[in-house]
Order: sequence, then C-alpha cells, then structure tokens
Amino acid sequence: MDTIVEGVKKAVLMLVTLDADIYRITLFTLKVSGIATLISLAISLPVAFFIALKDFPGKKILISLANLGMGLPPTVVGLWVCLLLWRSGPLGRLRLIYTPTAIVIAQTVIATPVIMALVTAALQQVDKKLRWHIMALGATPLQMLFLMVREARYSILAAVIAGFGAVISEVGASMMVGGNIAGYTRVLTTAIVLETSKGNFEDALALSFILLLMAYLGTLALTYLQQRRHKDEYGN
Repeated sequence: MDTIVEGVKKAVLMLVTLDADIYRITLFTLKVSGIATLISLAISLPVAFFIALKDFPGKKILISLANLGMGLPPTVVGLWVCLLLWRSGPLGRLRLIYTPTAIVIAQTVIATPVIMALVTAALQQVDKKLRWHIMALGATPLQMLFLMVREARYSILAAVIAGFGAVISEVGASMMVGGNIAGYTRVLTTAIVLETSKGNFEDALALSFILLLMAYLGTLALTYLQQRRHKDEYGN
C-alpha cells in the first residue's frame, strides 16, 4: 500500500514540477498514438462505408475478420511488422525499424480493425429510410458518406476513442518495433516496463497513473459529448 501511495505522490510531483523526461515521453506517446489513430480512421471510414451500403460475396467474412482484429494480440502485430521492417526483410531498405514511424505503423495495424468494426456497425445502424432519402436527392457517394458520418458521429467518436485507447495502452508492438530508445522511441507503456524490470516500482506506478489519467481524460471527453447530445435531444 505504501508503494502505491508513494507512486501517486511521485506522479503528482512529476506533473507539478514539469519533469522534462515525463513530458517528453507523454507528448511523444500522444503524438505517435494520435497519428496512428487518425491514419486508421482515414482507412476505416471509406471501407466501413462500402461495407455498410453494399452487398457483396464475402461481406460477412470481411466483417468477422474486422471483429477478430479487435482482439489481435499486439505482440503478434509487433512480430509481423518487425519482420517486414527488419534489415533483411521486404521493407528493410527503408530503415524504419526502431524508429517512431515503425511504432506508428504497428499501432495503425492494431487500431484499424477496432475502428473499422465499430464504424461499420455505427453506419449500418443509420436509418435505412434516411439513406434512401439521401440517394433520392441525388447525393454523390462523398456527400452520402459525409451525411452518414454526421448522423453517426457520436458512435464514430466512440470508435475513435476505442482505437486510440487500444494503441496508447499497448506495449508489445511498440517495444518490438521501436526498441524503447530513450529520447527517441520510448513511450509511456515501454517506460513502465523498463522501470518495473529495474525494480523502480514507484517510478513505474507514477508513469502508470499518468497513463491512466490520459485514458480517463479521453473517456471524460466522450461522456461530455454524449451527455450534451442527450441534453440537446431531450432538453434535460
């Protein structure tokens, strides 16, 4: 119990005193996870839109694969990305292994199926009558996508936060493809693993509380938006 209390105190001290290393690691974590989430959203939106509106052979299989990807082990992703980017691998000439770009690639692979599955479900739940009305008005596919995204925006926001939460909390892939290099590829999760392996449990706990705080702030933002929507719709 004393270790936990000291960990909380140290986390507060790190934040209040503007610890340079902590802020650098935290900002870097937000940067790579944020970029990976945005790339995943850019990939997922058009694919989810196509799946939601079109009937084609293998549609259920594609959806099931996306759902399966929601539970994709980060270490498996890290292994495959590492093999691709390794110096003797297919993309070895790009020299991306142990770089921030490698972490973004691995996290994008992790986040994409999560966001794609949830966005597909959100778009499929849009009222079919609304879709028919939009098509009757002669909307282009891009206009249709925009209007459907607007209609399902809160569910899509939840999907984005779920994808972001999946990548910001993973450690296996980031460790394998990033190497946990201080000041270059170290993120909060890999820093926690490092401090724990060194027996610095108070430092590891402090970092874990900072990571939990970041996750909570994302959840708080979603809750605020959802409650504002409920208030706008029902006036209470």
